[in-house]
Amino acid sequence: MKKFKRIAATALVATMAVAAFAGCGKKSSTSGEAKALGVTDGGTVLNIRCWNEEFKSRVEAFYPGYEKVDDTTGKIGDVTVKFNITPNDDNAYQNALDEALKGQADAKADDRVDLFLVEADYALKYVDTNYAVGVKELGITDADIANQYKYTQDIMTDSKGVLKGLSWQGCPGVLIYNKAIAEDVLGSSDPAEVQKAVADWDTFAATAADMKEKGYFMVSGYDDTYRVFSNNVTSKWVVDGKINIDANIKAWVDQTKEFTDKGYNNKTSLWDDAWSANFAADGDVFCYFGPAWFVDFTLAQKDENKEYTNANAWSVTTGPQGFFWGGTWICAADGTDNKELIKDIMLKLTCDEEIMTNIVKDANDFVNNKPAMDAMADSDYTSAFLGMNPLPYYCAGVETIDMSNQSAYDQGCTEEFQAAMKDYFDGNATYDEALATFYEKIKAKYPDLKTE
Repeated sequence: MKKFKRIAATALVATMAVAAFAGCGKKSSTSGEAKALGVTDGGTVLNIRCWNEEFKSRVEAFYPGYEKVDDTTGKIGDVTVKFNITPNDDNAYQNALDEALKGQADAKADDRVDLFLVEADYALKYVDTNYAVGVKELGITDADIANQYKYTQDIMTDSKGVLKGLSWQGCPGVLIYNKAIAEDVLGSSDPAEVQKAVADWDTFAATAADMKEKGYFMVSGYDDTYRVFSNNVTSKWVVDGKINIDANIKAWVDQTKEFTDKGYNNKTSLWDDAWSANFAADGDVFCYFGPAWFVDFTLAQKDENKEYTNANAWSVTTGPQGFFWGGTWICAADGTDNKELIKDIMLKLTCDEEIMTNIVKDANDFVNNKPAMDAMADSDYTSAFLGMNPLPYYCAGVETIDMSNQSAYDQGCTEEFQAAMKDYFDGNATYDEALATFYEKIKAKYPDLKTE
């Protein structure tokens, strides 16, 4: 492993004229305004900002030479690594990150943010500012990242064509189904046979009726199919400064209203206890939608001995449409004095085929490396939780992901729209009344947007 020795730190240049970051998911007014501090080398502390343990676990397990000191601190050579973890709840992570980035110019070298993580739903908020450094400025070349999936780079490319971050993972989604329910209702739990029953949305709805007759729910709640619809829109949430409801978003509303009225879903909401209660092997929900991280971090349940309690109860197939959900990107912060270390972390965790193959084997993740994933999809790899190789199904969908309709408003619009529509689904408001509530909430969040 390359050792990162302490050397005389190069003086950081200038200060940033900083305006406040915009609200969650909104394109920041700082774009082009903040004066770049520049990146240097020789720092003794690597400060990392993130919202959960996922990236830390990847560094601890797969970055060569990382030495764990405690739950939030480690060492890489002579550099102390500090993980500053702020949960996503109530936008807390972004708020904390925004304040830290705004204070870069005045912070001591060892207190500055060096590396921070972003998710797809709000990536553009940071990409189109000077707070994230282009990967080429770190010395990473096009050849280094040639084996990554294109969509993972499209998400992090600013309006000038500068790539501002890299990810170790891809997040193509699949339909994840309960095998016992499939056997009972469909007569088979084989992925190819199940796919015939969910091949398109009309067939999916017909199968939902069959599930209902047998006493099962097709999906758990209102939000389960949302990402599949929203990832296949033909327009953005905001067009020429006006809020836009794409036809595919309206199709999700129509389907979810039908499923709620007919009892095809269990009227739960994403992440609540009732929604996850049916992860158990003997649950009465037929399917969920998600990528590899969803299977490993969410669906898989473990007891106090860290043994799966629902192993081999679930399997995957392609589903009605390809989609993706989430992902985590590594960004170098302007003002970092750990240029070479960040470069090496990016190269090791997002480009090194051997390391990335080990992430698949040991962490059941889908990694951002085409040769690694193609090889693993054709191998005898078996998910310890699923009891089968799900990788061919992920690989089939990843090349279809289209980021052309991504916008900086995605997270805020999605959250407010889903929340507003629940009154409509439950019969407590008309569609127009729910839509009016959405417009009211979104105007409060983004006052510059038009609704008419």
